[in-house]
Amino acid sequence: MSLANYNAKRDFTRTSEPKGGKSATGELRFVVQRHHASRLHYDFRLELDGVLKSWAVPKGPSMNPGDKRLAMMVEDHPYNYQYFEGIIPAGEYGGGVVITWDQGTYTSLSTSRKEDVKTLRAGLKSGDLKFRLNGEILKGEFALVKLHKGEAEDNAWLLIKHQDAFAKGKFNSEDFVPVTIKQLKNNKDGKLTQLPKHSPVKRVHAEKNGPASAKQEKKKAGTVYQPMLATLAQHLTDDPDWLYEPKLDGYRAIGYTGKKAAALISRNGIAFNDKYTAAFEALQAMDTGAVVDGEIVLENGHGKSAFQDLQNYDSEKSRRTLRYYLFDLLELNGHDLRELPLIKRKALLKAFLDNQPQNDTVVYLEYTAATGSELLVQSQKEGWEGIIGKDSNSGYESGRRSDRWLKYKVQASQEAVICGYTAPKGSRSHIGSLILGIWQDDTLRYVGNCGTGFDEASLKDLYMRLQPLKTDDKPFTDKVSYHGKVQWVRPELVCEVTFAEWTAEGSMRHPVYKGLRMDKQAEEVVPEGFAQPFADEQTIKVGKQTLRLTNQNKLYWPDEGITKGELLAYYRDLAPHLMPYLKDKPISMRRQPNGISDAGFFQKDTDTAHLPGWVNTYRLYSESNDKDINYIIGRDEATLLYMVNLGCIEINPWLSNYQTPDHPEYLVIDLDPHDVPFSQAVEAALKTKEVFDRLQLPCFVKTSGSKGLHIYCYVGGVYEYAIVRKFAEYLANMIHEELPDTTSIERNPAKRKNKTYIDFLQNRRGQTIAAPYSVRPKRGATVSTPLHWQEVNGELSLSDFTIYTLPDRLKHVADPWLALHAVKADLQQALSLVQPASTIGR
Repeated sequence: MSLANYNAKRDFTRTSEPKGGKSATGELRFVVQRHHASRLHYDFRLELDGVLKSWAVPKGPSMNPGDKRLAMMVEDHPYNYQYFEGIIPAGEYGGGVVITWDQGTYTSLSTSRKEDVKTLRAGLKSGDLKFRLNGEILKGEFALVKLHKGEAEDNAWLLIKHQDAFAKGKFNSEDFVPVTIKQLKNNKDGKLTQLPKHSPVKRVHAEKNGPASAKQEKKKAGTVYQPMLATLAQHLTDDPDWLYEPKLDGYRAIGYTGKKAAALISRNGIAFNDKYTAAFEALQAMDTGAVVDGEIVLENGHGKSAFQDLQNYDSEKSRRTLRYYLFDLLELNGHDLRELPLIKRKALLKAFLDNQPQNDTVVYLEYTAATGSELLVQSQKEGWEGIIGKDSNSGYESGRRSDRWLKYKVQASQEAVICGYTAPKGSRSHIGSLILGIWQDDTLRYVGNCGTGFDEASLKDLYMRLQPLKTDDKPFTDKVSYHGKVQWVRPELVCEVTFAEWTAEGSMRHPVYKGLRMDKQAEEVVPEGFAQPFADEQTIKVGKQTLRLTNQNKLYWPDEGITKGELLAYYRDLAPHLMPYLKDKPISMRRQPNGISDAGFFQKDTDTAHLPGWVNTYRLYSESNDKDINYIIGRDEATLLYMVNLGCIEINPWLSNYQTPDHPEYLVIDLDPHDVPFSQAVEAALKTKEVFDRLQLPCFVKTSGSKGLHIYCYVGGVYEYAIVRKFAEYLANMIHEELPDTTSIERNPAKRKNKTYIDFLQNRRGQTIAAPYSVRPKRGATVSTPLHWQEVNGELSLSDFTIYTLPDRLKHVADPWLALHAVKADLQQALSLVQPASTIGR
């Protein structure tokens, strides 16, 4: 790849930035550099084809799947740039402070390392680049997704963390930066000459040693394996190429064999060597080097697991039998076996164990080739916790949740964070019931109380563990159901419970305590797979109305993993902000019941016989239908959710009320950048504001949620549509006259190529426009968002406003449209400022 752009921007007599370099290891590397230039940002770089493909990420990478980070692709950088740290001189391109924030190796998501480069090239070309990072901070699966042309600048991408074992909740890149570095400014005055000492991350490379030392370091350190995880499934497959195992009820652990190398490590890095010594010593006695995957289980005399006893296991006191069931072989005699088909790895594992000293602790887990439906009957009869199905031809995908392994739970279970407990009643001691929570995005959500499943020993043990965590602070913002006095605790301990089902309110029905999960961190506890905070079908009460929500787990945004239920939850949360713009408005429904990949259909006319009685309709003439039809009228939150449940992703109201349908409440200018940078739409919006100010008219701005901007002016139903449209056309001409090279009022797209279209034709009876706070069926689940005018600048990005970010924005940003309805615009007076008032009438 050419470095011409990189070289052309730099004077190498003034900057110490590198010019070239090449890999000496054969591994693909990545680096993230914190760069405080004119603005603070992070540079994300992936090695490919001898150079570093580079993106500027303003907010920095995140380990939270809910954070969709804007990433602007920039010129390729040379390979050795990954070792660069220092001060770029003031006045030079990128002048400022550069440090290494994270670095390591990366791969594609292909199961074959030979296919990495080919797969990555294809992803880069298609604008959908998926990869797995192995850094000190960034780990697991990520994606770089290019925004569609027209939605943003041509070089705009989103950097997204996939939901996997490494995913976290709230994440701030700056938390990993030393104070000494944060205190440095951007070197605008040229006074900085060197960096202070710092170590933001453990270095895999050091600049002074270069790539050769890193290679030696890797050899010395060996490979640390992360377990492959199964995806929760609603149904088991009967595919003959799949095999099945019982889902074990214990702690997952990776085992390393040999006298010197022996170790027993949990999925989150906890050493079990001293806790489960019989299993550790059995691994230590093995004379062949291997890495195995399995589960530690305690069994009673009938072979049934006793999960609750694992946390306090004492080999000298326990009457339970410790087993370490092995089901996979990852490495043998230094050879990485993960690319072999599972069926071959299992055969090697069995042969390996048959040739080791025999013991009763480390046991080969037998599998069956029976069909999933046959095994389901057996599992229910024998009281299994669940079934694991595995593609016998699959490779081992370390550290990720794969659809090549599926788990089916015979009995629903869920990990939960202990957030408090109630006082005991009657003869019980220590604890009445546990108050449980689950992390959703960066919020701890209440999911119910658990008061059964304990014995006296577990109650006492749990009580003692909770005493150091006591606090007066309630960890929830939502309502909690409890009776009697509650002692809150810091949300650090994780337990597992079984339960009957999720209730309509998002709580677990009849949870039963199984035991503590000592192998899990609290921030890992999220709703798993189909165990979502809403049932697939749910009846809710909205005000006085009862509403049945359906198909809530249907994927509406496949790439982002956003479901219909999440869309409904967004609208339910945002309803108070949205309803003022829907109240009494006729609604044209665009229904997309299969999500954003479905073009859907428009529905204006509704069959009142099939509507709930509380849904208001009104019969109005429709020009496009050339007849009177029944429009749904925006009334309340229940009506809004009813339409969303029908598949309306976006909400499109008229500009006028049904009572006065010929008199709009708003005049709207729609700025649509057509095959041009979004910055031109920003320029047009600021010019529009300037024109409105000149005419002494208040105006308000919002993102379209698609690719442009909307400017609103409140006219309060005083004028007919014909007058408002004519005035909007006059405004559009004024704006275009002042920006003739970048704007157009030409309706035909072919005649306005590479221009921002100033659309005034929305100001007609029956026309609709996406409501403020309406979600749009676009990549990233973007939202049409009201803005403060000072936000309309060169840093404005439509991708920053999504169903993930809007709730938090509304908590911290004052309502930009608070004064929208304060004053009705006087168009006649405004026009008199530039020409005789007789050209417009009331």
